[in-house]
Amino acid sequence: MKSYYIQLIRNGLTAGNLDGKYIGHIDEQLNAEGIEQIKQMKQDYTYPVVDAVFSSPLARCTETAKLIYPGREPIIMDGLIEYNFGEFEGKTAEELEDHPVFASWLAGDKGVAPPFGESNEDFSKRIATTFIKIVDGLIESGVTKSAIVTHGGVIMALLSLFGLPEAPMHEWLTPGGCGYTVRVTPSLWSQGKKMEVIAQIPEIPGESGFSEDDFNVEDFLYD
Repeated sequence: MKSYYIQLIRNGLTAGNLDGKYIGHIDEQLNAEGIEQIKQMKQDYTYPVVDAVFSSPLARCTETAKLIYPGREPIIMDGLIEYNFGEFEGKTAEELEDHPVFASWLAGDKGVAPPFGESNEDFSKRIATTFIKIVDGLIESGVTKSAIVTHGGVIMALLSLFGLPEAPMHEWLTPGGCGYTVRVTPSLWSQGKKMEVIAQIPEIPGESGFSEDDFNVEDFLYD
């Protein structure tokens, strides 16, 4: 049976990442370091060839997509946008430590959302609906090789929702420009909306994928 391979790739570095800010819906561009890092990774490592690229509408994702896949115009999917941090946008954890909602939100309490932002439940529902639409479209059209360039929170949530092996969100933390190859088989997808996580990307020559030792993961905790 035909399999469908999707590359889930995180956007590159921005100024907000370096400052440790929550920048969910803030439309930051890649900074100079982020651009150079993606270019260097493209030169040193291998990204899988794809026939279609989907992207969050935010500049840091569309720029990353065009750097990695210059021959593919990204298909913009609004539902791939990062978590809406509401009043927390543009602030650091230190600046928010006295906010009356921050502690319970950070602890993951059910139904708690940043003021004027999304709850975890609303976020999961939004990105799940978008991802299902993409996968069903790929299966219907027969496109077997694609990439989704999106945000760290989106990738972690998608893998915790649909990925096999099953793991909580924090175990899917990914550096910028990196990600995972997932394999979708129509039978497994139709039965339980599950997909197999089969590799880390980009592929480092002689290794199976990126290592946290190769990148400063802390630069990407707040995207």
